[in-house]
Amino acid sequence: MNWPDCSGAEEPLKPYRCKDGSFSLWSEEYGQAFHSNRGAIQEAQDTFVAPAGLERLAPGSTLRVLELCVGTGTNTAVVLEACQQRQLQLQWWGLELDPQPLQLALADQRFQQQWPNSILQALQERAATIHWGDARQTLRALQSQLAGRCDLVIHDAFSPGVCPQLWSQEFLGLVSQCLAPRGRLTTYCSAAAVRQSLLAHGLQLAGLKPHAGSARHQWSGGGSGGQRRSGQHWPRPTLRSGAARPRSALLDEL
Repeated sequence: MNWPDCSGAEEPLKPYRCKDGSFSLWSEEYGQAFHSNRGAIQEAQDTFVAPAGLERLAPGSTLRVLELCVGTGTNTAVVLEACQQRQLQLQWWGLELDPQPLQLALADQRFQQQWPNSILQALQERAATIHWGDARQTLRALQSQLAGRCDLVIHDAFSPGVCPQLWSQEFLGLVSQCLAPRGRLTTYCSAAAVRQSLLAHGLQLAGLKPHAGSARHQWSGGGSGGQRRSGQHWPRPTLRSGAARPRSALLDEL
């Protein structure tokens, strides 16, 4: 595929292995990792895909996904695997500013070894359809296509402290408008300002319990604030078969 020109990039991205051996990157520009140190694949499954409740979709139906900040493509690959396992058709819109993370991942042998050939091929095909550029402008341009249609929105931008523009109330309003009536937004960030913005846009919030052995996450959301008192967590949400539920946002606990 033809990648956008990123030759002017000043700050390097450094590959490294997470605790589970999965591939990730460290951004010198933002001073943050792309994933939780416990594992890029584990994070994608636990934080972004498992809470999406894909079991509510019948085999053969279409899952419509908006992914904000594709990065290394790990979240995308996990979505592709889930769709393959559940026999779902996937309609996917990926937004990303910088092509380097995905370029580095797809060229890295360690990353390649994480996935079956069918998933790697599907990921490369999706990469050719990514909407490159500033997500604020891109999402506004896509509103006519996306408004009220997305079953799942994955929001995985760098933390509000270094990338506030993608967590602003205005931007989250655009994101919320993309959700279908029973759509879900999944994200690692549970900062107070983010929660308030999502509530203001009519979303029902639920939080995910911290993962075993972790007091708090050690990645880009770790210092965002909005922390709950020890021992208090929102329940892991469930959907009854056929039940009508409002649009919701599932936030990983800090």
